[in-house]
Amino acid sequence: MSRVKIAMFVSVGLSFAGASMAQMNSPTTYPTPMSKANYTQAVKDADAQYKAAQQACSSLSGNAKDICVAEAKGKQNVAKADAEAAYKHTAKARESARVVNAQAVYNVALEKCDDLAGNRKDVCVKEAKSDLVKGKANAKVDRVAADTNREAATTQAEARKDASVEKRAAEYKVAIEKCDALAGAAKDACVSSAKAQFGQR
Repeated sequence: MSRVKIAMFVSVGLSFAGASMAQMNSPTTYPTPMSKANYTQAVKDADAQYKAAQQACSSLSGNAKDICVAEAKGKQNVAKADAEAAYKHTAKARESARVVNAQAVYNVALEKCDDLAGNRKDVCVKEAKSDLVKGKANAKVDRVAADTNREAATTQAEARKDASVEKRAAEYKVAIEKCDALAGAAKDACVSSAKAQFGQR
């Protein structure tokens, strides 16, 4: 392969793998269904971009490489899930795409947590898990809202209540994990404060 082609692949790969993971958090919406031909092409494009990104990641080492690969794989999975959601054009398919999105962000976050140690790493992992729980819960709420029917008001209210409970539980775990960095009275006060804030006993 020529130097020009290698440079091109590396450039494409790095821009792909290094793109902001925040983009994964913004689910794509489609006003009209995607055609079968466009869906097939979108899947092929996602695979091609992943291969280019993989090649760029191969020049890295250690945890930097792990993060790069996780980002590349996440982008591929999200692109395919978004394409499927657009092709099927259903609330369930869109929910699935958002769950894939949340999982991709979580996988990258975990790899980044590996750069830390001790309590900082534990907190990082708990925060990543909390964000995953929130992402899945929000996806479910939006899917229920989209499946509007005669019982939608009650069903949506129940979904929001369940999501709220799940989110608070995840946030409570993060708060408690942060308390582990303390000791003695300071730790006790931190735990008490967290329990009071999140309604735990």
